[in-house]
Amino acid sequence: MSQALKKSIARQRSILYNMLLDPLPRQADQLAAVWPHKESLDRTLVNALPTIPWAKYLYVLDMNARQISDNISTEGQLPQDFGRDRSARPYIQEVTDEPLLLSHAFLSERANRPSVTALQKIMAADGQQLGFLGVDFDLRELPLTRELYEETSEWQQIKGDPAIRGSLFTQTRFESNLDKNIDLVLPIVTELLVDHGVFHAKIHFSSSRLTLWHIDDPFRYRLVNYEAMTDPEICLAYPMRNFPSKSLVPPQRIPEILATFRHLRFADSTIYLRAGSINLFNGIIGLNFSCDGSHYIPVHDFLARDSAFWRGLGGDE
Repeated sequence: MSQALKKSIARQRSILYNMLLDPLPRQADQLAAVWPHKESLDRTLVNALPTIPWAKYLYVLDMNARQISDNISTEGQLPQDFGRDRSARPYIQEVTDEPLLLSHAFLSERANRPSVTALQKIMAADGQQLGFLGVDFDLRELPLTRELYEETSEWQQIKGDPAIRGSLFTQTRFESNLDKNIDLVLPIVTELLVDHGVFHAKIHFSSSRLTLWHIDDPFRYRLVNYEAMTDPEICLAYPMRNFPSKSLVPPQRIPEILATFRHLRFADSTIYLRAGSINLFNGIIGLNFSCDGSHYIPVHDFLARDSAFWRGLGGDE
């Protein structure tokens, strides 16, 4: 998992944890006052539910993780889990000495949905722990999870299928139809990216096809076969658009990027480029090689021949 993704997840967890720091200890104190009478525990949970934002279920566990209350939800009081043994659930395995635990995400047992659980220790007046207040959250219902994380701009390498890597040196590049007409195809791709609104293009050299995403219809890609990609009239099917001002790829560098794809395709007959992509808005170059290894590289690192990618650091492609 990338550091950017880890950071985004940690931030969302921190927001939720901080929201629980006030209501859960107060509700735990009220539960301790009526311990262990089920009817009183249920009634306390019913009153507590409105004070805990976005809670899916509330319940009480004893020290053995056996449920000694009903589930309380916005749908009402649900008795079917009374007496349930939750000791094998993932959040119980995470319990520490801290008074409040916010578990890592897991799949709920019945609905099979991503969820998290908060466990607040319930303490008696003499300092003895009585049990836990449990609060389940469905990730789909948490508004704080709606913020999209920012993708990393670091070079990432992903190794592919070991079976392909193991037989790498028994294979050789087969000349595809695209290879035969690459000097016609690459200028057409350049034209589509610079002047015709294509913001993401992937060139599949081995299978002689393109996949294109257009700025006017970004949710769907177009599959372009060999016949179309070698016909300059394809540009008539894509409306003229100004080059996007938010592009992280300068338009004048696009021919250089595609020329580098060409170099990686033909430089070696064993380790060669199978597919290459450009995304203008995140400035990332995607590469997939014959060994099934993939690289995702910021454009400035891809074009800098003294970068780690070209020195071969961290990879074997």
